Amino acid sequence: MPEYLPTRARVLVTGLLLLAGGCALLRPAPTPILPPEELYQLGEGELNNKRYDEARLHFRKIVERHPNSSHAPRARFLIGEAYYREGEFDKAAREFEAFLSFFPRHQIADLAQFRLAMSYYDQLKPVEQDQGLTQKALEQFRKLVKEYPQSRYFPDALSKIDVCRGRLAQKELWVASYYFNQGNPSAARQRLELVLKDYPRTLVIPETLFLLAEVNFYEGKKDEAVELLRRLSVEYGFTEWGRRAVVRLRAQR
Repeated sequence: MPEYLPTRARVLVTGLLLLAGGCALLRPAPTPILPPEELYQLGEGELNNKRYDEARLHFRKIVERHPNSSHAPRARFLIGEAYYREGEFDKAAREFEAFLSFFPRHQIADLAQFRLAMSYYDQLKPVEQDQGLTQKALEQFRKLVKEYPQSRYFPDALSKIDVCRGRLAQKELWVASYYFNQGNPSAARQRLELVLKDYPRTLVIPETLFLLAEVNFYEGKKDEAVELLRRLSVEYGFTEWGRRAVVRLRAQR
């Protein structure tokens, strides 16, 4: 310290230096950047213990700090998986879409595609409500079947495609029934013919044929109605609607 400083000034400077040194000692040490392997293990542990926020925190650190690590793709997938297990399906879908945009050929890409489809499938609404999510689920399951034909999830995707198509067919039939009951047979006919054309192997076909026959009777098209009832009794005689068709045919004699 310079000799020319007055005594009081020296005391003040000394105090400031000591204070600065003390502040440096009190400052927390910088958080170390953990290696991706350790972060991945921490994230998996939190995920298994259903601490989803903490799991996502560890996985995001891998994605952000170690983007070139071999753990980065799986970490990105597991961010979505944490949301999926938590029931945050919209957020999960966004994460799975991000994964597939970066890693469409990764060895777990088929799983990401399946989870993406399931994120919509697990939100399916009753038939009376909008079926937009059903359509999205159907599109994603079809994408899995097309792009990952060797996937272990292929059979499950096929079965869920049938469920989604059946749900969409039910919606069309429900709307057709509504129109018919409201005295609008032409609108009902459009929906029913759409079901027969676009969903020919769904479980609603017998009911669709029966209702279309009723539409024809309502419009005075008896021959067309009787032909539909005969088809229904022959091809679907084992169903409730096939048996109804037989009774209806007898009434026409």
